[in-house]
Amino acid sequence: LQGIFVLGLPYALLHSGYSGLLLIVLAAALCCYTGKILIACLYEENEDGQLIRVRDTYEDIANDCCKKLFPNLGGIVVNVTQVVELIMTCILYLVVSGNLLSHSFPYVPVTEKTWSVIAFVTLLPCIFIRTLKIVSKLSQLCSLVHFVIIFVVITYCLTQMHQWSWAKFRLSLEFEDFLVSVGVIIFSYTSQIFLPTLEGNMNNPGEFRCMLNWTHFFACILKTTFALTAFLTWGEKTKEVITDNLPSFLETLVNLCLLTKALLSYPLPFFAATEIVYSCISKDNHSNYRSPLLALTVRGSFLMLTLLMTMFTPHFALLMGLSGSVTGAAMTFLLPSLFHLKLKWKKLSFLEKCADISVLILGFLCSLAGIVCSIKGLLKVFG
Repeated sequence: LQGIFVLGLPYALLHSGYSGLLLIVLAAALCCYTGKILIACLYEENEDGQLIRVRDTYEDIANDCCKKLFPNLGGIVVNVTQVVELIMTCILYLVVSGNLLSHSFPYVPVTEKTWSVIAFVTLLPCIFIRTLKIVSKLSQLCSLVHFVIIFVVITYCLTQMHQWSWAKFRLSLEFEDFLVSVGVIIFSYTSQIFLPTLEGNMNNPGEFRCMLNWTHFFACILKTTFALTAFLTWGEKTKEVITDNLPSFLETLVNLCLLTKALLSYPLPFFAATEIVYSCISKDNHSNYRSPLLALTVRGSFLMLTLLMTMFTPHFALLMGLSGSVTGAAMTFLLPSLFHLKLKWKKLSFLEKCADISVLILGFLCSLAGIVCSIKGLLKVFG
């Protein structure tokens, strides 16, 4: 829940004003809600009224929703969407790593893409990741590094309290800038792709809803505190990535921490993407699914794909925005609410149906707005 997007939250407040604070809270509530209804779609009641997990993955949910008309279409769409988003996330971490190394060592005569290749070399051991336990340990280290970054930035901001002013908040907003802020805030919370696997690997899945409530609550508090203190410190001078506002001696330290965080973040989407491919292969040929050679081939192919796209894709940020608007909004808002309505319609109350429909409409509007802004950006770049 505490991804690279968090560093853009102060900049989002610059373009959204007081409404940005409300959006941070609202986004936490919405993402927590869609996470819960997505997991609810994994369960059905048996004859005794007990909830039984009858589906294991996002793909299973999609296939059950579409089985009357197109038995496998839903699963294919979900898998493709998931893999695209996960690959784009992996590439983003490589791009960010190259950028951070370039800014941390400006006097070294090496291009940003070469730095990305150097970062890629450190990720080669990902080929040997076979279980979620290894990924979870790396994610724990990633969280520790992230808290160090947040602590350093907030501590510096607190030393500048004498210049804080609420007058720095905007009252008038530009629509396109506001949409960018909405995207940054919403997608700083997204985690729905990983939730079915996470819930399935919990020692006590019954605690999942409680866990989701507390994680989103603390994420909301931390994001609000971080965004607010940083924006009050720099105001109109707030940059897209807040660490660029720090004094040079702190900026280098924080950039190296960010580099560590980006590299530690890579294994989670990488593991999730390869697991999706494995599950598809296992349906066709179960014996090959357990082949160590096949496993290494798939992981190695994914690693090389992320490197090649990092090196040769022009204007990656705009393409990331375009794909993120489609896949991110779909996986976070559209599909969870649509599947929940389809599978649980008869058991939902009127208010629950209204909530799902509202989230569905919101997801569609966010996706549409993001697509329009991204396409406009691409058209401007390509003349």
